Amino acid sequence: MLSSPFPTPRAARQTAIGAALLLAIFELASVWFVMPLPGSQRIRSLELAYALHASRWVVRAVLAAAWGAGIVRGVAGAGRWGWGIAGATAVAAAVAGMVHTQMAADRIFLPPTVVHMATLAENAIADDRLVVGVAQGDEARAYPLQAIGYHHQVRDSLAGQPILVTYCTVCRTGRVFVPVVDGALETFRLVGMDRFNAMLEDSRTGSWWRQANGEAVAGPKRGTLLEEIPSRQMTLRQWRLLHPGTRVMQLDPAFADRYDRSYAYERGTSRTRLTGTDPRPWQEKSWVVGVAVRGAARAYDWGMLVRERVIHDTLGGRPIVIAVAADSASFAAFVRPDTAWRAAMVGDSLVAGGGRWALSGRGIGAPLEALAASQEYWHSWRTFQPTTTRFRAAGEPAP
Repeated sequence: MLSSPFPTPRAARQTAIGAALLLAIFELASVWFVMPLPGSQRIRSLELAYALHASRWVVRAVLAAAWGAGIVRGVAGAGRWGWGIAGATAVAAAVAGMVHTQMAADRIFLPPTVVHMATLAENAIADDRLVVGVAQGDEARAYPLQAIGYHHQVRDSLAGQPILVTYCTVCRTGRVFVPVVDGALETFRLVGMDRFNAMLEDSRTGSWWRQANGEAVAGPKRGTLLEEIPSRQMTLRQWRLLHPGTRVMQLDPAFADRYDRSYAYERGTSRTRLTGTDPRPWQEKSWVVGVAVRGAARAYDWGMLVRERVIHDTLGGRPIVIAVAADSASFAAFVRPDTAWRAAMVGDSLVAGGGRWALSGRGIGAPLEALAASQEYWHSWRTFQPTTTRFRAAGEPAP
């Protein structure tokens, strides 16, 4: 006969209570480190968070076994201890249930049940809504922030190629990737966030991928990058003018009560802690447009861009221009033909000399080379572009 691992029934009861409470703490910790809970995103905890996640079934099995063994050995004559065991067990069950049904990222933000890409004739999305637009060849698609801001990720296809459209409202980052890992089409789930940026977990390797740049930051694929497809953020009106054959993602009726019907987030009038906007320049939640060229990165204050509408600069040894359309919401960045080339915005077009260019970079004159440019919160661009500089106008003091 096997001997009991507990010297006394009291030790067994204490073990059962301790195991239940440790399980509750473990479940809370597993979600605290990867969700925007007080303090969690301001510490470097990614490795610990992934270790907890990777070992979750082993930890749960060990604690469940300890709890069960303690119950078997200590239940007889438990008396008041029985209430303690029952209470600790109830706490563990309640915490586990809350974590997995109400606090887990992929339970809060669900994928769409259907992705309906409507023609402009069928479209019901308002013209002044912001979209993330992506185009290849003659095919173009637009995804409203109103939808992808809730879902965080949407699977679709473009020109016969699968794409993953992602958005993080806490960073204000929209990115489009090819969802292929090691040559195989991959599916992802929203696992949480790190440093205030959404993270996705792939289904085969269990690696965690950063939304802001498509980099695997934990797990077997750490250091790998998803291929990014260039995208634009602008109003639907501006996007359809540039791409009159575009299709537009429609809101999923299954989530009608979860989509943000207001314009507060898109227009920067919200003041909430995580997704609100600070109208002052260079604050954590201020808007910037970030541009990276040849390894050099720079941020441009959104307020200055809207006032000036055109900013000329040199970055990474290349002359560039950032332009804002008349709607004060749509923008684009291009390589200038040379350092002497300077343009003004007239309506929605860049005008220089005898040339005139739309925000697509095409028009009267040789096409302008488009640059990737993203509107983000300053804390996001600064975090994921740690060598960035700030653009300063002539005479503006250094920060």
